[in-house]
Amino acid sequence: MEAALRTAQDTLTGKDLEKIEFEEVRGGEGIKKATINIAEKDINVVAASGLANAKKILEEIKLGKCNYQFVEIMACPGGCVMGGGQPIKSSKIRSEVDVRKLRADALYSIDEKSTIRKSHENPIVKKVYEEYLEVPGSYRAEKLLHTTYTKRR
Repeated sequence: MEAALRTAQDTLTGKDLEKIEFEEVRGGEGIKKATINIAEKDINVVAASGLANAKKILEEIKLGKCNYQFVEIMACPGGCVMGGGQPIKSSKIRSEVDVRKLRADALYSIDEKSTIRKSHENPIVKKVYEEYLEVPGSYRAEKLLHTTYTKRR
């Protein structure tokens, strides 16, 4: 989510801003909500990990209880840091060490040291736009990457 928020900040301000952190959306909670002010606009964001939490957020949206501009859903409880692709640690190790915190700290450290920290600077994303989606906001990009919510009943 932070890479996308950095891209939003650059886009909305028209400036290439450096070393931006969005710590409001970090942490191990199953639902993280924040209001981020970018270019004098409040952007409401939410990140949910685990399908039970995703359901809660989707119900809030469906019932009109919230107004999010950015929603991130991760299927795994604890998010990708605790996902199925991670090495399994024994209960003994998990009782002695906070594996989730160590993994998260490692990821944030890698992110902080990375030269590419914004979604729009990712060479693969650039190539997909150049070869297929054209430009952000194009008809094809909107059709394939964006969604709208329609009341079903």
